[in-house]
Amino acid sequence: MFLVLNAGSSSLKFSLFEAPAGDGGDPALLRRGQIESLFTGAQFVARDGAGTKLDEKRWPPGATLGHDAATAFLLDWIAGAAGGRTLLACGHRVVHGGRDFARPVRIDDAVLARLDALSPLAPLHQPHNLSPIRAVARAVPGLPQVACFDTAFHRTLPWEAQTFAIPRRLTEQGIIRYGFHGLSYEYVAATMAALDPAARRLVVAHLGNGASLCAIEATSARPGRSIDTTMGFTPIDGVPMGTRSGALDPGVILHLVNRGGMTGAEVERMLLHESGLLGVSGVSSDMRTLRAAAATADPHAAQAIRLFAYRIVQAIGALAASLRGLDALVFTAGIGENDASLRAEVCGALDWLGIRLDESANANGAGDRPGVRISLPGTASAWIVPTNEELMIARHTRDVLAG
Repeated sequence: MFLVLNAGSSSLKFSLFEAPAGDGGDPALLRRGQIESLFTGAQFVARDGAGTKLDEKRWPPGATLGHDAATAFLLDWIAGAAGGRTLLACGHRVVHGGRDFARPVRIDDAVLARLDALSPLAPLHQPHNLSPIRAVARAVPGLPQVACFDTAFHRTLPWEAQTFAIPRRLTEQGIIRYGFHGLSYEYVAATMAALDPAARRLVVAHLGNGASLCAIEATSARPGRSIDTTMGFTPIDGVPMGTRSGALDPGVILHLVNRGGMTGAEVERMLLHESGLLGVSGVSSDMRTLRAAAATADPHAAQAIRLFAYRIVQAIGALAASLRGLDALVFTAGIGENDASLRAEVCGALDWLGIRLDESANANGAGDRPGVRISLPGTASAWIVPTNEELMIARHTRDVLAG
């Protein structure tokens, strides 16, 4: 049995997978769930593989649980829910692998130290990703643990796609475009290879509270390799997100620090926590809330949605240029999978690429299917593919253990 942990800033998601018998089989989902609001009154819920609720727990309002205590709670719960199965390994989502880690790796003290040194590059994510690794090592000494990186999929980026036009000495120090959401892109590329094997040039839009897009080139030898992406040195870059600004003229930051009286820490907080959909709307970072506000004629909510869609369309055009054409556009992640109106707005602006939306298919969404085509027959291909980063981590954990 494999445990997969995905730690966010205030949450800890988990999945349990049955280890496949023999070679090449896919791990099967047994249990999944999460602990939310780790620092403000945590809530735990667990479900079986079909989604049926199995257990839940609430801590008192205002109680601080934290990642370490949450991991300890989960390990105790799993021991009781294992049904006699043995825990073979634990796989972790780690946002930043830097230049060194181009594939999943088994974790030891040296690897953990190198990952810790990358925390300044992803301060919202990396420290929280590493905390459960240490907690599992304390609770279950000797249990193999595997780090799976959001940056690894993008190590195939061509030099020109990785490099900033800054002094070469800084590039050589590692100030390059890394890209993120790689586990999601890797899963979607593998799924699209089965759904639409003729599609060799993919643009995948991973749209959620964190959002990015990726140009993926598929070949007969591999389902996909990243050749360009919107996020760069950090997960702030690219299209606007829930609370992150996305791409910004560096001169704005210079102006705020040199003439606006802001400190570097204040600018960092603004770009990470006070910008994006929240900053433009003044209402919320949640697209569902913005839709409801826009429906009541809130002009700022409507503008936030319009800006989000506009930047996505721009990014798709740029990534199609990197691919020298487009065979398929794929929407994934929370907003990409669930917001039919956004998909319609984006596809409507891409008629020059030959995309013609099937309105019925778009409205119905993917449901429980691995993917669904939402463009009309005979036109350029557009799809919804629900992402599954946890399964991708389980696959990598299986493969690392198998050597």
